[in-house]
Amino acid sequence: MKYAIDEKGYVSIGGFGQNLRIRSTDPALPVILFIHGGPGVCDRHWVLKDQSALAQHMTMVCWDQRGAGLSYFRRQPEEDMTLDRMIEDAHEVIRYLKRRFRKKKIYIVGHSWGSLLGSLTAKRYPQDVAAYIGMGQFVDGDENETLSYRFVLDEATKRNDTKALKELERIGWPKKGRYASMDDMMVQRNLMSKYGGEEHGKSDGIIESVVIPILKSPEYSLLDLWRYYKGAFFSLRTLWDEIVACNLNEMIPDIDVPVYLTEGRHDQNCPPSIAEKWFAALDAPRKEWIWFEDSGHSPIKETPEEWRKTVERIVAQEEAICPTAR
Repeated sequence: MKYAIDEKGYVSIGGFGQNLRIRSTDPALPVILFIHGGPGVCDRHWVLKDQSALAQHMTMVCWDQRGAGLSYFRRQPEEDMTLDRMIEDAHEVIRYLKRRFRKKKIYIVGHSWGSLLGSLTAKRYPQDVAAYIGMGQFVDGDENETLSYRFVLDEATKRNDTKALKELERIGWPKKGRYASMDDMMVQRNLMSKYGGEEHGKSDGIIESVVIPILKSPEYSLLDLWRYYKGAFFSLRTLWDEIVACNLNEMIPDIDVPVYLTEGRHDQNCPPSIAEKWFAALDAPRKEWIWFEDSGHSPIKETPEEWRKTVERIVAQEEAICPTAR
């Protein structure tokens, strides 16, 4: 495919350079910003791999957030790693894209932690957001971690996985969404992935599902991988307590942008039953819940063609109602 824009570079966001990856066949197309999860788990390597065909219909933008991936620097001040600062960073990225591509508004896709950041940004700055598209939607940190732990415990019991049961007993249930340490949290996440709660039908651990795809991608060099690794743990350590204390039932009872949730039926990282309750009560101009029956936490890469066609439909529908071009 021939791209009119296919670039990677730094833009001044929040007082220092943050890295954007942009790909498009035509800069006049609607702009869609992907807000990655984690925190600190950048996803441009599989967004561009699995969704490259979207560039025929939209200008795709992947952003490595403050403290993550190519936007991680060793002397990053920890005091700047706050939810409020991340929302302001996201808004600065949106304003930059509006100026550069001459758009009234930008579409945003938020995945996992990025769904919290994306929905809060859309709530605060609806005038700049054409529509919010969520995936692996985070709603309530306490309930999220409780249900995710319960899934792993139930699966370990059913499988008579004695090693896992001992590890789960050692780390214990999360208290208000928090484990005693990040290492304990990674034990639960690795088992959740192993039991198919991350990617439906797969039993890969974190190394296979997260690390190896980055190693195989041209989006990050070998030198970049060290920054990615350091940034992932830096972001998690500095942001997690604030993230897990969030509850969108209280923070976003209403929102002045269209909301579309693209949810994997088998997601056990952010169990969709929590988001269903929030979504049912949410007051929004337009809203739609879309199930992906063969997906877990990431329909964008688990069922990529189905997800792409859904997003193309959403954007075409919204452009017909309210075009984003100036």
